[in-house]
Amino acid sequence: MEKCKLCPLKEGWSQAKTYSIRILSEEHHKQKEFQVSPEFKQNIKIRNRIEGKKSELKNRHGIRTAISFGLDSMEIQTAIALYYVNLKRIMKLMSKQ
Repeated sequence: MEKCKLCPLKEGWSQAKTYSIRILSEEHHKQKEFQVSPEFKQNIKIRNRIEGKKSELKNRHGIRTAISFGLDSMEIQTAIALYYVNLKRIMKLMSKQ
């Protein structure tokens, strides 16, 4: 509250207002430094490609919800969807040649 007493903008404020200071741990600082590194930038490029493929499976090919009950049926559904998407990509690549 000492900072509030010295603030030139305190005239329009009510007394109920407070301020907060964000305290970052050492892990936060390490993560910020890592996010600037070239290694992180390379990893994020790879991740963006993978996320696009996962999004296609989820939104266009029904991986969002299971068709039937059980882990086995979900594995079969995922395998069929992956096979279909890969086959579609192969056909697209072959048509370009």
